[in-house]
Amino acid sequence: MAKPQKRYVCQACGSVTSKWAGQCADCGEWNTLVEDAGGVVTPFQAKHNLQTGGRVILLSGLDTDIALPERMATGIAELDRALGGGFVEGSATLIGGDPGIGKSTLLLQAAARLALAGKSVAYVSGEEAADQVRLRARRLGLGNAPVQLAAATSVRDILTTFGQATPPDLLIIDSIQTMHSDLIEGAPGTVSQVRASAGELIRYAKERGTAVVLVGHVTKDGSLAGPRVMEHMVDTVLAFEGERSHQYRILRAIKNRFGGTDEIGVFAMETQGLSEIANPSSLFLTARDEGVTGTVVFPALEGTRPVLVEVQALTVRLASGATPRRAVVGWDSGRLAMILAVLEARCGLSFSAAEVYLNIAGGYRVQDPAADLAVAAALVSALSERPVPIDAVAFGEIALSGEIRPVAHANLRMKEAAKLGFERALLPMGHGVEAGGMATNGFRTLGQFVDHMLGRG
Repeated sequence: MAKPQKRYVCQACGSVTSKWAGQCADCGEWNTLVEDAGGVVTPFQAKHNLQTGGRVILLSGLDTDIALPERMATGIAELDRALGGGFVEGSATLIGGDPGIGKSTLLLQAAARLALAGKSVAYVSGEEAADQVRLRARRLGLGNAPVQLAAATSVRDILTTFGQATPPDLLIIDSIQTMHSDLIEGAPGTVSQVRASAGELIRYAKERGTAVVLVGHVTKDGSLAGPRVMEHMVDTVLAFEGERSHQYRILRAIKNRFGGTDEIGVFAMETQGLSEIANPSSLFLTARDEGVTGTVVFPALEGTRPVLVEVQALTVRLASGATPRRAVVGWDSGRLAMILAVLEARCGLSFSAAEVYLNIAGGYRVQDPAADLAVAAALVSALSERPVPIDAVAFGEIALSGEIRPVAHANLRMKEAAKLGFERALLPMGHGVEAGGMATNGFRTLGQFVDHMLGRG
């Protein structure tokens, strides 16, 4: 049962004690301790009061000067772009991706370049033997790089090894799901083991100033496996995306405490490993010698990098009474349903008797809401069998009211399009800015845009 907490306060110096005494132990005055009525507490609270017994922490002002963190540039420009300039000393980076996508290959290439530049790099594999990693390095032409290799799964063994020597500049753990901590019961890969192992490795990174990279598995839906709290523990989360049937790979920054998010790096998988793609727009654009119905180019924006992709749409008329199908690859199916509804309700175009297929060329996945107008253009072109001009790009966000809303960084998108030879842009009204010599056609509503596409004046 709850009971009041008694305390005695010295009227001379203000010290507090739980028992009465004739003399104050702090100031030495006599008969100055007076009982002070405290709050009602339970016996548990009386034994576990966190307001006393701790150490005083140091507080600093928000305006305190601090030096920018030093970075280790890997020499791989696309990887450095995604990281914000390179690995930061004492940081923890988590990289995930589908099996066989090239995570280990990319990290081995980065480790070799850093080692050849004079940095101390250690690569610990829990999935492969050291000889397997060495053979893969020779296949990639990196056999002469002074990277320290080890095959281990015990976190205690790893930290003991590196704790007795000079800490490396970069430590790669491949993968965190294979690591095991003897402080926690359970098999490697369980939630408790992954969390405990990652916590110990991150603590080592912060204390010794080593940049630690953790390779993580992904689930069947593409999200990182293990406890979600692991993504909050690390400083940077990178997602390595792409289809193994396609040549290209995209390294996407999902979280970055030392740089911008939504930055991407583009690579191509070749026999000598991953090569950088300086102009990724060339990967996602097919040959456009003549106009084809249902295709339009959209200048997507990934972080600060514009990437031109081709949006492809196909409509197939069905017999009366058949249920039409909607298939989407590389875009949100829910957003496609919204665009179709707006086209029917605001523009009088009916897709109810036709199957609709939408594809982003090259296997690229678009998340930019500015793709609405490009998708609408591809759908109208496919339905009316009128091709969009091959020298035009389209971008803009569509509201349920049929309004076409402006989007961010219009000039940057148009400059990238002009650099690749496009001459005009179909965009929302209010972006009447010519960039790189491009002409602009502005539209306030989707109805005006459809009228322009169908030549209604």
